[in-house]
Amino acid sequence: MDTQTASPFDILFELVRLGPVTAPNRFYQVSHCNGMGHRHPRALAAMRGMKAEGGWGVVCTEEVEIHPSSDLTPYIEGRLWSDEDIPPLALMAESVHRHGALAAIELAYNGLDAGNLYSRMPPLGPRAASVLGGSGYDPIQARRADKEDLRAVRRWHREAALRAKRAGFDVIHVYAGHGLSLAMQFMLKRLNDRTDEYGGSLENRVRFFRELLEDTKEAVGDRCAVAARLAVDELLGEEGLSSRGEARDIIAMLAELPDLWDVNISGWSNDSATSRFEKEGYQEPYTAFVKTLTSKPVLGVGRYTSPDAMVSAIRRGVLDLIGAARPSIADPFLPQKTRAGRIEDIRECIGCNICVTGDTRMAPLRCTQNPTMGEEWRRGWHPEIIPPKKSEKEILVVGAGPAGMECALQLGRRGYTVILTEARRELGGRVLLESALPGLSEWRRVADWRLTQLRKLPSVSLYPGSLMSAADVLDSGLAHVIVATGARWRRDGVGRNSWHPIPGHEQAHVFTPDDLMAGKLPSGRVVLFDDDHYYLGGVLAELLTQNGCAVTLVTPAPEVSRWTHFTLEQERIEKRLLSLGVTILPRHVIGSIAPEAVTVTHTLTNAETSIPCDGVVLVTERLPEDHLYHELKPALAEGKLQSLRVIGDAEAPHLIAQAVYSGHLAAREFDEPPAGDVPFKVERIAL
Repeated sequence: MDTQTASPFDILFELVRLGPVTAPNRFYQVSHCNGMGHRHPRALAAMRGMKAEGGWGVVCTEEVEIHPSSDLTPYIEGRLWSDEDIPPLALMAESVHRHGALAAIELAYNGLDAGNLYSRMPPLGPRAASVLGGSGYDPIQARRADKEDLRAVRRWHREAALRAKRAGFDVIHVYAGHGLSLAMQFMLKRLNDRTDEYGGSLENRVRFFRELLEDTKEAVGDRCAVAARLAVDELLGEEGLSSRGEARDIIAMLAELPDLWDVNISGWSNDSATSRFEKEGYQEPYTAFVKTLTSKPVLGVGRYTSPDAMVSAIRRGVLDLIGAARPSIADPFLPQKTRAGRIEDIRECIGCNICVTGDTRMAPLRCTQNPTMGEEWRRGWHPEIIPPKKSEKEILVVGAGPAGMECALQLGRRGYTVILTEARRELGGRVLLESALPGLSEWRRVADWRLTQLRKLPSVSLYPGSLMSAADVLDSGLAHVIVATGARWRRDGVGRNSWHPIPGHEQAHVFTPDDLMAGKLPSGRVVLFDDDHYYLGGVLAELLTQNGCAVTLVTPAPEVSRWTHFTLEQERIEKRLLSLGVTILPRHVIGSIAPEAVTVTHTLTNAETSIPCDGVVLVTERLPEDHLYHELKPALAEGKLQSLRVIGDAEAPHLIAQAVYSGHLAAREFDEPPAGDVPFKVERIAL
């Protein structure tokens, strides 16, 4: 190649041989759950196909159940129980092949992780033991799998592999990751107390995994690559598999058996740690050894969002293929943009794990950075293409937070003339403020990426430092107005569990999150009341401790930051706060605030306790800043405005992801006919 035209990223686009098939590049969308699974096959196929269109060389399913005795209900995963399950999965394989990528499937038999709530079959385990999946506290036990059971599982797995081959898949992953699969459970000393040939020595405990790999290669290895997915470190020390211990021995033992090694850390909350706790490439210390023990290609993850980091991992001999779940969700076109040298256009993952909530809340996938994720089929949205303008109308967007920036960006991409104003001197709204808090720096990408893109659009004009009144809006002469003025935190303590203003809330030593993010902090002993239950209460408690405060976090929930179970970070948050010396008081609400103390009430017993304090922070609900919208509504009725819309937190305070989605939706719906009562396609069961 001409060195003058060579790119430092060329190595990412080299072919990689995987047994009987060849990956067209080193970008590999690894298995990831999505809340669609067997229930939304068309939406799933369109979402995976978009990754292939964006340049991902291999695109994989989520875990796919192979038999009803490994039923993950209520979670919505893939299914390949019988021949009737082939057509929905074939849709996905066809969608991926249409763009020249390989289609991969992860076959899963989950043993102790499957409660079988739908099938009502007894789960199987290496021993009779409690089921570990579901809520983590399900009153269900598995029965010890005998040798006949294991022969049956091997048969089901082989038949599923053959069905996957008939469905058109090119790579078959044999799953032993996250502690979720029966194969991995057999390898773990703490779960396997058997004395037969499947227990005792490591060689015996690995036997079942080896048999599954051998069976799969024998069944489909003529046309399909067979990948071994193994969690090489559980971060449990001697109690679990370790990259310095038995996991290393397992890799050495099976080194040349699979066509591809797919390695990660376990469990899921470690493998998909949020950016608040882990940064890019964080799995390398655990997975880098694998390539020293095998000649087969190695695939790994680590929330790689930078092509430079990807190239580095390959050149340093850590990986052969760059695996990604979350970065492929945030930007399905990351590979294409890398190939074209458009690095600044990559919509980088912020590591918030809102995507994970698609699985944990059993709802279709969504993303903070990419509002089109999950909407590819039902709304026909494309992350890089948007319908052109239908008129020469000019639009004023008031407010440049996540909703306003996204709305102005997409209107500009459609070709409309847009004026975007922001009262503050810097664009970004709540994202700008929250990303300055401990651990949330990567969240600023939501604003930074959009600002970069907005500056490329000649039809969009940016006016920071421009507070707009209703008179200002009308004086602008623009007939189409979109209001994205955000929300403010309540100062009276009203929220989910405090239905009336808290007595004493009007005192000077009572603060809101807005105060703290503006640099106005209490000192001394601080009681923080968290009735929001997501990340902010814990982050603000951390901020206060960094500034020398002694913090007591009071929450009506049974534990701190309760909703973050769905983003896989609740335990990390609680551990962090405890390490910082924060006192956590669950199941309590603030009854009243006095100058030097607060009275808290137990939510179950109504017992009251007085806590001395010098300051109080109320993290409860937000009020939409929608006064401008309401002041302009008469002008719309009088014909002074032709259209008026409120979006984002000004419409209804919500997640940042929802604000971005709201702005995107408004841009697509502008100048379009009404979408109807059901504004998207719905997948229905045909009777």
